Amino acid sequence: MILLPVLNEEDGLETVLEAIPHQSLKELGWSPSIVIVDGNSTDNSREIGEKAGCVVLVQPTKGKGEGIRVGFEYAIKNDFDAVVMFDADRTYHPDDMLNMLPLLGKGQIIVGNRLTNQMHPHAMTAQNWIGNHLLTWSAVMLFGLEIHDVCSGYWVFDKAAINKMNLNSMDFEIEAEMYAECAVANIQLRNYPIQYQPRIGVPKLGSIRDGSSILKKLIIRRLFPHPVDAELGRGKLSLHPNQ
Repeated sequence: MILLPVLNEEDGLETVLEAIPHQSLKELGWSPSIVIVDGNSTDNSREIGEKAGCVVLVQPTKGKGEGIRVGFEYAIKNDFDAVVMFDADRTYHPDDMLNMLPLLGKGQIIVGNRLTNQMHPHAMTAQNWIGNHLLTWSAVMLFGLEIHDVCSGYWVFDKAAINKMNLNSMDFEIEAEMYAECAVANIQLRNYPIQYQPRIGVPKLGSIRDGSSILKKLIIRRLFPHPVDAELGRGKLSLHPNQ
């Protein structure tokens, strides 16, 4: 399953969908279903996804974290073998999954590392580049698990890894919480260098505001390893394998 969290991405969504390497994935033995989780977009994002034949889910409220957790619930209920997740703004290259999927072992997660020489020179501001390195360093200091880019939006999950995860993030802190959950739940995490391009459309991530939320989530999950259970749409969600 290919999971695309979307909020007002009509400018880049069609380009991203057209770039998904369906034939090459089939040659590797995968038959991908594309699932868009829409955060109540006010543009034509849902219509573009439906026209392309994607499954389109509309999340209860807004927030990337909630959207990803809705996608995980769908993956668990439909028993997908693996989930490839990346943003639908053209910053990530779909072809990178062709190198990542063959490396995926049972119960593993692979995280795409943007902070390499493959990054386009205009893909990230200097402030964001420094912030990403500081947050990644902080994450490793807090949890001791090696990761090269804790804020990356490109992740590949084996279904056993998703089933072990308990998450409650609502917004851009979701990737940091997934990393923390790998450390807490003893999920094997691997890093893989990926391409990173300038996004299409208006950026939604605020450097200082969202960076502080990400750091706060890392600290909270270090102090309190298990998130609070509550209902989706009321601010939190904890995923359980038996649901």
